[in-house]
Order: sequence, then C-alpha cells, then structure tokens
Amino acid sequence: MLSQAIQDYLKVIFTIQEDHPVVTTTDIAKAMNVSAASVTGMIKRLDQMQLVIHQSYKGVKLTPAGKKIALEIIRHHRLLETYLREIMGYSWEKMHDEAEHLEHHISEDFEERIDALLGYPTHDPHGHPIPTQDLKMVRAETITLSKAPSNQSLTIHHLSDADPALLHLMEQMGLMPGCEVLITERKSGGMMVQVGSRDEFIRKEVADAVHVIF
Repeated sequence: MLSQAIQDYLKVIFTIQEDHPVVTTTDIAKAMNVSAASVTGMIKRLDQMQLVIHQSYKGVKLTPAGKKIALEIIRHHRLLETYLREIMGYSWEKMHDEAEHLEHHISEDFEERIDALLGYPTHDPHGHPIPTQDLKMVRAETITLSKAPSNQSLTIHHLSDADPALLHLMEQMGLMPGCEVLITERKSGGMMVQVGSRDEFIRKEVADAVHVIF
C-alpha cells in the first residue's frame, strides 16, 4: 500500500506534467504548498521506488508505474467530484475537499458503482476528462480565454480548479463547460465577453482560468 503522501505527489506531478514539459521541484513545492527540502526528500524516495525519474536540469518525470498510480487517483477524484456535485449538491469548495480526502480510500468496486450510477461520465464538473477504467485519458487541445481570438465563437472546455472562490464566481457569470462565449472587446485588466445573451466584463485572472476550444 502506498501512503497518501506518495499518491498526492504522483497526482500533482502528473497534473503539472500535462502543461509543462519539464516538472521542477519548485513547481511541485508551489503546487503542494510544502518546502523545497520536503519535495527533494520525497522525489529521492519516489526515484528509489521507480515511480519517477529525476535528473538534474531535466526535472521530474513519472515512470509508467508512477503514471498508472497517478491516473488511478485522478480517476477516483474526478468521479467523486462528479458524484458529490451532481448527486449530493456539494459546493465547489466542499466538493474538492471531500474528494481529496475520499480519493485515497475507496475500493475499485465502489469506484465502478459510482461510475455506473453516474452513467459513465467522460468529464468531471470542471470539464476535465475522467480517465477510463483502463486508465486511458484523452486530452483536448485548448487555449485560455485570455489568449483566445476576438469575435470568434468559442466553447468553454474546462475550468482551472485551483481556486474554489474563482470557480464560484465563474459559475455566477455563467462561464461553465459547454457554454458558448464570444470576446467582443479587450480592455485594460480584462475583456468584454458575450455569454449567452449577456455581456460580461471578465478580469484577466478569470480569463486565465477558463480554457476554450474553437
């Protein structure tokens, strides 16, 4: 049995690795809110366990075994978030915290039952893909709203889930996965965006957390 800390490290490394070709110990420390020394110690341990490969100046990379564990935990987390949000009506913040706790403790049978109950969802409430039962995950090519072209129809694919308060704000503004949006004007500190029949001023901080396809 792997400890919760090991599982958390592998999950975080995988998540960072999705957007950055090189994962540094600084990246991991920032994402987990721990000291660089703590990360260095854990990475050495994971390297010895053959769950990561760590090379100076080349960063940290998951081995196939490490990736498999990370995907399993991510599958647990995203299925749990979907269940907590859609069936139990949890808020963004409580949903994430509860899923963080439960993801380490559910059995494969429980995971399969939640999956079936939800109708085998492919994406979680944030729009992130849920790894399949055989741990395959297809990731779409997206761009943040802040970098998307103006005057072109865009579809929100997923939302960054690092900040529950920001998620709550995006929900209030109607910026949810599947929603069609159109950037009509760029302004200092943000942009005007057509969301359905409404025009909203979107701060850059929010636009950076919205990922779209077009």
